[in-house]
Amino acid sequence: MKPQIFISAATACSGKTLFAMGLLRALKKRGFKVQPYKCGPDFMDSQLLSIAADNESVNLDTWMGTHTHMQYLYNKYGEQADACIIDGTGGLFDGYRRMQGSNAETSGLLNLPVILLINARIAGYSVAPVIYGFKNFYSGIRIAGVIFNQVSSPAHYQYLREACADACVDCLGYLPTIESAKLPSKHSVISLANRRALDEQADIIASQLEETVDLNRMLSRCNRNFPCPYTLPYSSDMEWEPLATPMKRIKIAIARDPAFNFTYRENIDRLSKIGNITHFSPLYGYELPEADLIYLPGGYPELFARQLHRRRKMMESLKEFAERGGKILAEGGGMLFLGRTLKSRENGTAYSMSNILPIDFCMPATPKLYSGYRKMTCGESNFKGYEFRYSSILNDETPKSWTTKPITNQKGSESTLSLYRYKNVIASFTHWYWGDKDILKLWE
Repeated sequence: MKPQIFISAATACSGKTLFAMGLLRALKKRGFKVQPYKCGPDFMDSQLLSIAADNESVNLDTWMGTHTHMQYLYNKYGEQADACIIDGTGGLFDGYRRMQGSNAETSGLLNLPVILLINARIAGYSVAPVIYGFKNFYSGIRIAGVIFNQVSSPAHYQYLREACADACVDCLGYLPTIESAKLPSKHSVISLANRRALDEQADIIASQLEETVDLNRMLSRCNRNFPCPYTLPYSSDMEWEPLATPMKRIKIAIARDPAFNFTYRENIDRLSKIGNITHFSPLYGYELPEADLIYLPGGYPELFARQLHRRRKMMESLKEFAERGGKILAEGGGMLFLGRTLKSRENGTAYSMSNILPIDFCMPATPKLYSGYRKMTCGESNFKGYEFRYSSILNDETPKSWTTKPITNQKGSESTLSLYRYKNVIASFTHWYWGDKDILKLWE
């Protein structure tokens, strides 16, 4: 038995991640070893949870992995924890197709109670039917209690408590408006200074939770058996072993710094099964490590174009590696580093990059977010992933033969962007998930 809490909300932008950060930090201060999870594919929120818990977060996404695989991930990473905290995405029932991929689907899959967070900034007693509807809409989940966010006064909270009582849902407390508690923009990086500020914010929210939320009652109501039972029909994808495992372990170099840090924890764990991992920094380093496979994950290199441009030796070594047939996997921002040039601003300087792909990238004058689930077929394997970017292609001179793999969205409509393949270089704007796949099949 251990506390296992799924934090969701009535609507998006209700303060779930801030609340989750405070809860993780409060439990950590009480001596709990907490395991954070992020429902969905979000990278930034997952990093924030990791900071608050001082433990790396795990993404749980039912689009990118099977139900059995999600249960496996939850059990695998929560086994050594004293408490498991899942930060939801969007509203409780918001999925990519009705409830598919929603918090409700995932909490039901893991058999976890839900703490419903409601933004009460301009709300009163009318939240009663809202709470009642959320409680009774879907029998596959259990709402263990409600927390109100941005409550203006104790008198305001009293109205909200009465609404909870009349909806027959336990009210567990509230958070007032905390002006100093604000999350960074999605198009930003977590620098050392930002990390310190976020660490302080987690402490502030944790202290507030201890004052205005009944944490003991919440933990008691969410105390559950662990591990979660596997849903039938059971599939054995968690016992996956790569069919193309080399005769000896390969050398894998992974870029990791403020410009390249969008990775899924299970992806890295899978890579560790087939090779010895070395991390390097294209932003701060000068030497490319000796490797059989180089992984350039996503991030926001457009925010560091000038600094990356100065790493000429690093980029020349990367190009030489590509030309002699070395395996490179570049995703999202990682692909920008392989391009010909990169502009931080549409009318700004075009900084030279590695020039492996004849593509010029830029940040538009008015940044626009491109996001959504993606999938592709590679031989007999289906790969799924998530596209999340602000940068765009300014000029693309790649031959048609370099774009051999069409990419579609979750509905099957073909994307305007494809998978690029030059020799053993594979690149796309999509961040692929291979936690239950053989990543080496990409090169077959």
